[in-house]
Amino acid sequence: MELLFIGLAAGAIVAYLIYSFFNKSKKKEKEQQQSVVLMEKIRAVCKFITVEGDFSEIYHYANVKDKWLNLFLGSKKALVLIEAKAHIGFDLTKIKMNSDVEKKTIILSNFPLPELLSIETDFKYYDKKEGWANPFTSSDLTDINKEAKQYIVEKIPNSGLLNEASNQALETIQLMEKLVETINWKLDYSSLEMGTSTATPLQDKRKDTLENQ
Repeated sequence: MELLFIGLAAGAIVAYLIYSFFNKSKKKEKEQQQSVVLMEKIRAVCKFITVEGDFSEIYHYANVKDKWLNLFLGSKKALVLIEAKAHIGFDLTKIKMNSDVEKKTIILSNFPLPELLSIETDFKYYDKKEGWANPFTSSDLTDINKEAKQYIVEKIPNSGLLNEASNQALETIQLMEKLVETINWKLDYSSLEMGTSTATPLQDKRKDTLENQ
């Protein structure tokens, strides 16, 4: 009878150990899967707009490609009023991060630099002059619209919009942090780099934010 009791007790202990092992393994696998899903959710946000900028510019168009043709058929010129709205922000598909399942932490190691995500344009033509045998074609108008749009794109680096978006990088990361906290994980961005350069200004902002809390 005593041997039977000892056997049952030993069996129960072995069964518990086997259950604990598989339960722990399943829990770890579940947490690993949870972290992967979370990181994919962050990347799924894709393009996160933080700054919008409005432009109103006059673009001078003159057909200079067909110089000799213009001489015989007449040149074509136009003034184009461009109304544009540029959207600046971060492409979150470019972030680099990995997970530490043991510490329930998402480690953010690289954050993209701000960039032009999209631009909306509207064109109005003024003082449009055509040659007597050299009218504007639909192809001409398409080319003008492309050139005018590029004219706005080239003005963006000097507009201050990229710097303004960069200043909001920390706010964007803190939004990610709140998303991570919804499943009781932490976001570690203590060694974060911005694009290809170190994020010393970002770290200073992070420090100031923590001190003011």
